[in-house]
Amino acid sequence: MPTADELISPDGIRRLAAILQKSSPAPSRWQSVADSSRTLGPLGLSERARSVADALLADCGRDYERLAHAVRKGLTHPDLTGWMIWPVGEAVAVAATEAADGKHFDDGLDLLAELTPRLTSEFALRTFLNQDLERTLAAALAWTDSPDPAVRRLSSEGSRPKLPWARQVPELNRDPGATVPVLDKLHSDISPDVRRSVANHVNDISRLDAELATKVAARWTHNPAPTTPALVRHAMRTLVKKGDPAALELVGFHGGREDLQVVGPLLTETAIPHGGTLVFTASVTNVSDRPVSLAIDYVVHHLKANGKLAPKVFKLTKRDLAPAESVDVTRSHSFRPISTRVYYPGAHAVQLQVNGHQFGLTEFRLLESAE
Repeated sequence: MPTADELISPDGIRRLAAILQKSSPAPSRWQSVADSSRTLGPLGLSERARSVADALLADCGRDYERLAHAVRKGLTHPDLTGWMIWPVGEAVAVAATEAADGKHFDDGLDLLAELTPRLTSEFALRTFLNQDLERTLAAALAWTDSPDPAVRRLSSEGSRPKLPWARQVPELNRDPGATVPVLDKLHSDISPDVRRSVANHVNDISRLDAELATKVAARWTHNPAPTTPALVRHAMRTLVKKGDPAALELVGFHGGREDLQVVGPLLTETAIPHGGTLVFTASVTNVSDRPVSLAIDYVVHHLKANGKLAPKVFKLTKRDLAPAESVDVTRSHSFRPISTRVYYPGAHAVQLQVNGHQFGLTEFRLLESAE
């Protein structure tokens, strides 16, 4: 993964300033942008985008028409591309939505659509969504007919309820169904990037309203495109991990607790050294008189600092079993220290999860570090 300094780099921002200076009748107007390249050092990626956007707004006096004129002239230059587009889009969004009577709102949205093929305007779109959700979603719906897949993707990605790195849009959290008309237009798009955005968008919705997410995906399966099953599987991934029955059925898993005999998980060791590995085995048997299709996962219940256990589901395997057929599984789970999780010594637990049903809670102890 590239660093923040590699993505929004001082050199890239100096190039942005030079492009804007060539696109403006007053070259000195963009001096703040050039100067901002010297203050990026300690900033993370989002902070860099905000800092450069603030410099752009300062240089144009928060005048949308001046900014839009320079940006559109700059777009004739092939070097106005890449991660420098993020702060440009943010500045455009702020200037357009601050204008009196919303007179630049629609043109600002148009300019985001012009910018997005050079990287993406998904983060800047949040400013418009928070200013006027209905008006912005109307533009997003119109973008679904664009011949440019980057613009079609913007309509889905920019309006995701849980878009990573982006500002929240409280109205979308309250009413995630507001974006469904956009998704209905795009779920069978010819572009894999657009379809992936739609799947991620539905996955976001599933975190807010599981029933809505499964209903939308189910409707798409009634008259599916060849790409629909893969999209639905990706869209339902969080609900499948949670064992949601409707999501499991949608992606083809069937077989309930009464159909299964589960032995385990059986641990090779019940005391795991700090940084060591938990190893367990289990077996699953279809005791019904019909075939079953199984999503076999496992759940590690991590001990937290407050002394409580917090479950996290990990994928294990998928299997189809005929009547009386069994499958044996083995898994090694590392407790090597990682930056995204702190492991606390003490009593943890592991269990199997099959089609959302949990079996065999088994405790083990994570030992303290020898240091």
